[in-house]
Formats: sequence, structure tokens, C-alpha cells
Amino acid sequence: MLPRVASSDEPLRLAVLISGGGSGLTALLRYQEAEPRAHQTVLVLADSTDAGGLDHGLERGIQSAGIPLPDIADRVERRLAHEELVHGALLAAEVELVVLSGYMRILTPNFVRRWKGRLVNIHPSLLPKYPGAHAHRDALADGATVSGCTIHLVDEGVDSGLILAQSEVEVKPNDSVSDLQERIKKVEHVLYPEVLDRLAVGGFSV
Repeated sequence: MLPRVASSDEPLRLAVLISGGGSGLTALLRYQEAEPRAHQTVLVLADSTDAGGLDHGLERGIQSAGIPLPDIADRVERRLAHEELVHGALLAAEVELVVLSGYMRILTPNFVRRWKGRLVNIHPSLLPKYPGAHAHRDALADGATVSGCTIHLVDEGVDSGLILAQSEVEVKPNDSVSDLQERIKKVEHVLYPEVLDRLAVGGFSV
């Protein structure tokens, strides 16, 4: 189920999930501040309390919190318990669309099923090429001349959901992982907000 069709008068309520410094979050918040949009960030969540990106939300008066993994010995139970805490925070904030932006945890099928169609991710490659956590390294190791980013709905697989949009970036001969990462980030920061615009007003069908 896709989110409701929204407007600038009744914007879609977004939660942004991060793990680090939140550069993508910052780009999205600036985009939303520039003029009325059909989506509004109402919640920022991180998987730790010391994620630097939380400050970007707090500075703007947005409810922002780190939810670390609970102290449970069993890894499976710990993961499920953590997702229950995240799910509870999303419901409490009346979130309508969950935006993964540098969120480094793989979500369980149990969580995905609850938010399927309302859960979107950005990945730093042209999927289906180079899924997983090391897309830049894999692209360089493969001798790719083009990479980029993909925005997709999240399903129960890893980087396997319906592709909404992609943008290409040249891979230069002497690129390091960090060189390619920074070049792709610049494209991500433009594409992601624009796709959220389209998603918020019903511009995609599944």
C-alpha cells in the first residue's frame, strides 16, 4: 500500500532513519524549508544516541532520538525488540512514510511487512548492480565506468524492491572509494527529495 496522496496544505508525515552524520537528511530538510512541499519531516530516528545527524533535526525543532539496540543476549530477539521500539516511535508520531537515509541496519521481513509501500531507501549504485553495504568498493573492483544511485521501495530482500528512480554518475579512472562516494552523494541529495515529491502526490503506481 502506497502512502496517501498529499499536498502542501496537508503534507505527508515523514520519518527519516539515519545511522551517521545525516548529510542526506540535511539536504532533505533544506529542500523542505525552501518552499511548501507535499511532505514534511516530523521525526528523525537513529540506531544510536550519538549519531551526529540527530542534531540536524533537533536544531529545527523536529522530534529526534536515538534508539539503540536493547541489551538482549539473543541476536534475533535483540533485533526484533529494537524494531518494535522503532515501530512504536513511528506510530506515536503518526508517520505516513519512512525514509531510509544512510540507515545501516537491514530491516527484518517482520518490520518491512508492516510498512511495505511506505518504506523507501536510497542505495549508492545502479541496482541491481552492486547491492549490499560496499557498493562503491564493488563498482571500482568491477572496473565500472558508470555508477550512481537508486531510490527504491523496500521489500523483504536486500536492495531488491521496486525501483522508483536512478541517476548515473561517471566513475573516473583514478577514483578512490571516497571520491566516488562524495560524487554520488551530491546526486543523491538532489534526486531523493524530488522522488519524495512525486511519491507524496501519487506519482507512482505499484
